[in-house]
Amino acid sequence: MKDRLLSLLALIFLLSSCSQATPAPPTATPKPETRGVIVAVGDSLTEGFGVDKSEAYPALLEQKLRANGYPYQVVNAGVSAETSSGTLSRVNWVLNLNPDIVILETGGNDGLRVIDPELTEANLKAIIDRFQDDGAEVVLAGLQTIQNLGQEYTDAYRDIYPAVAAEKEVILIPFFLEGVAADPDLNQEDGIHPTAEGYEIIVETVYPYVVEAIEKWEGER
Repeated sequence: MKDRLLSLLALIFLLSSCSQATPAPPTATPKPETRGVIVAVGDSLTEGFGVDKSEAYPALLEQKLRANGYPYQVVNAGVSAETSSGTLSRVNWVLNLNPDIVILETGGNDGLRVIDPELTEANLKAIIDRFQDDGAEVVLAGLQTIQNLGQEYTDAYRDIYPAVAAEKEVILIPFFLEGVAADPDLNQEDGIHPTAEGYEIIVETVYPYVVEAIEKWEGER
């Protein structure tokens, strides 16, 4: 029990040690033949902690979209160590980028800090409301938390994402880290953050849901 507690505390310290200061908004200057702007909102998993920005999933996703005839710009708006409350607090910051589509990946740090799932759920709903009110199509990335927090908590946490997606009628990526989580060959030494190879798999997971969002968004225009 003591070893598991120390392991959990180490994970929390690691995530909290990442900079939490909100940087200046990234630019979303349209590129040639750009049809729209996708903003990837999230924490260190989106920002690409420990890898070059060109190896994080937003950059790889833009490459794949353009290669397949979807000329969309993907802006990396990830902030390391951010909780869902932090994401909610900077929605206006993201809206300044004029997103047509938002990929929302947040709440991972809520789980590591054992934040009440009801608060995480309420934050996600409020964030989605803001983006939808602004006319953006939202793709919600489902997450799971570490198993040694107890079955009741991990089940409640896992259930947040499908419940929110169903209520807000947004596209759900069932598990953002599918095929990557817990694989030492695809994660950095901390066991949390993907390697460049891990992000390549994440892009394959995310891609069809983003294409669905693009087709939905374009069909409503």
